[in-house]
Amino acid sequence: MTETLVTPAGLHPGLSDPRVIRAIQLVWHEADLLDRKQYEEWQDLYADDASYVVPIDPETEDFANTLNMVYDDARMRRMRVTRMTEGYAIAAVDSARTVRTVSRFVAEDVTDDEVTLRSAQVLVAYKRGRHDLWAAEVTHRVRLSDDGDRIALKVVRLVDSEDAVPAAGFLL
Repeated sequence: MTETLVTPAGLHPGLSDPRVIRAIQLVWHEADLLDRKQYEEWQDLYADDASYVVPIDPETEDFANTLNMVYDDARMRRMRVTRMTEGYAIAAVDSARTVRTVSRFVAEDVTDDEVTLRSAQVLVAYKRGRHDLWAAEVTHRVRLSDDGDRIALKVVRLVDSEDAVPAAGFLL
């Protein structure tokens, strides 16, 4: 059952729904794991059939048929984590230190099994004496389960996705 969460003033109630709270807590946990470079644990937050997408077109919903900076299924997430954690890979050896803030949560859809959230993410990356700012609108679809909540979809829409974007060396 899908519910529309709208208050009389037209605002989403957000934290009033325990399912939404669970989803937000998972998103915050994901952000913490990424900032601490706990990539193995990070990938365990994802459902086996989940996608992690960073599209170029800020409006697209058809990720399979458009060009993306990142379009990972479980296999590609594992490969990405391997590159970030094993051997001599520039992505791992010279990766930036990051601090991200995820806020302005909006519950788009809420069912007993899934919550879809939109949020704002601001990430500051520090590498070689330089700070870079990455800003994005992020959508998470979180699958709720008594066996542990999992991310079913993460879409990171960078505000500058249509411009030249430098290589990150970290996960968004």
